[in-house]
Amino acid sequence: MLKYASIALALAALGVAQQQEWQQCGGIGWAGATACVSGTVCTVMNDYYSQCLPGTAPAGPSSTSSTAPSAPSTPAGSLPRLGGVNTSGYDFSVATNGSFSGTGVSPPVSQYPHFTAEGANLYRIHFAWQLMTPTLGGSIDSGFFSEYDQTVQAALSSGPNVYVIVDLHNYARWNGGIIAQGGPTDAQFQSIWTQLAQKYGSNERIIFGIMNEPHDLNSISTWVNSVQGVVNAVRAAGSQNYLLLPGSSYSSAQTFPTEAGPLLVLVTDPLGGTSKLVFDVHKYLDSDNSGTHPDCTTDNVQVLQTLVQFLQQNGNRQAILSETGGGNTASCESLLSNELAYVKSAYPNLIGFSVWAAGAFDTTYVLSVTPNPDGSDQPLWVDAVQPNLP
Repeated sequence: MLKYASIALALAALGVAQQQEWQQCGGIGWAGATACVSGTVCTVMNDYYSQCLPGTAPAGPSSTSSTAPSAPSTPAGSLPRLGGVNTSGYDFSVATNGSFSGTGVSPPVSQYPHFTAEGANLYRIHFAWQLMTPTLGGSIDSGFFSEYDQTVQAALSSGPNVYVIVDLHNYARWNGGIIAQGGPTDAQFQSIWTQLAQKYGSNERIIFGIMNEPHDLNSISTWVNSVQGVVNAVRAAGSQNYLLLPGSSYSSAQTFPTEAGPLLVLVTDPLGGTSKLVFDVHKYLDSDNSGTHPDCTTDNVQVLQTLVQFLQQNGNRQAILSETGGGNTASCESLLSNELAYVKSAYPNLIGFSVWAAGAFDTTYVLSVTPNPDGSDQPLWVDAVQPNLP
């Protein structure tokens, strides 16, 4: 009897508290309040997440909707739901100080129809700055671009609704120097994107990933100014492509609302509006958020909820989780599934995700989702990623 009495007291205590609009109010494992403030209703988004959304609660003692809402339509001018995988190779040996010592490896193009047939519609294809323009600020190397473009076109050709992120993978650096902060000039940064815009600006299914994982910046405001310069340069080149704007702390989704986000929301688009400016965030699930361990310790749902609240409070903006992932372990299969289910439920504020990684990684890599030689998929892909593809 005491057990049931304490449960009743706990439920009574929860009933007093009310969650604010957009806050979580239920889901598997949720121990917080389930009631929402007046004018909102606790709405089931998926098994793991219910949210207080604007509306009127149904009649009866419970304010929790029993069914999930229908999928929201794609907002005008927005990307559709996206889900897929990073295909690495041309970024191999790029260090976090922006140096490069390799030659690049072509991702196997057979992976694109393989993953597309299973529901993927997004591929993030990285490259080293030094491969694309061997001289800083110089012209694109035609030989490398031809090889890179064959990979991009193979991905695009795998399905009529497939998108590709063209990703500059240099951590806001060239050989140790930070862009506009002792390293490359803004003009040199703009040069590579002006040239890529001239080559890819007519293809609306190519998304420009302006820079992978800026970190340890001397000045975030200076970095945001550099981002604005690239936006302006790409538009001056005639491109109307979607642009991914990266923040700081390795594009951290967790620090975005308090660190780079308040400044990046001020970046403007010469096209008008902000629908083609999407924030680029990353978040891993291991103990130190490094993406180097096979086991996962968090599903990141609370971090992403905070990010979504920030986006909604700042013009209902959009972001994409372009890097996340885990090992082929039971903990990651469960926790990554939770994370990606939340990402899918949070559309259109979260456009989608791409997991790390396939491409030229072999199947022994700790976070590999590269298919096996017999064509079968890794457990993480089957159990966590594929069920949450668009």
